[in-house]
Amino acid sequence: MLCRILSVCVLVCVFSAGSALSCRWMDHKFREFSKNSLDLLDTMASNSTNSTEDAEGRLTVAFPHELYSQASQAAAADKVSFTVQILDETMSLFRQNHSSASWEEKTVDNFLGVVSRQADGLRSCIQSHGHKKQNKKLNVSFRRLRNVLQQKGQGAEVWELIRKEVKSHLIEADQLISSLLTPN
Repeated sequence: MLCRILSVCVLVCVFSAGSALSCRWMDHKFREFSKNSLDLLDTMASNSTNSTEDAEGRLTVAFPHELYSQASQAAAADKVSFTVQILDETMSLFRQNHSSASWEEKTVDNFLGVVSRQADGLRSCIQSHGHKKQNKKLNVSFRRLRNVLQQKGQGAEVWELIRKEVKSHLIEADQLISSLLTPN
């Protein structure tokens, strides 16, 4: 009898370890929030009244594809932590003065609210895993975006570049977290 109880305990421990990141918020809310944040970024582009086509060819920032390749191979908690960092960096970036971007302030506020709730939801999924160190290379990538704003000014064409880069980051983050979700 004791052997059976021990076997059950071992199975429960193994199962729990394998699904340690099973998080109802991720399974039920992440996709909704991710879609909303991407839709709001698209709305910002639609609301933009300035022509940015000429400037887009001149302004570029190298996207860190290798970081996402590395993150896709990481443990589940590390993927979530990496995504939370992306969301935090995004909020920091969009809290800067973006008045020249010609976006509706309400849309930007809604975007920041959605991203903030998304970060908080994901953070709740990894609280028991302790605080993860921030990825320095990801931090550098977002610092480059802030430097573009400082060096090139905060004109509409620069903000459009930032919006596109952030959208790329959020799409990659969505793919990272989607790899962890239970199928519907």
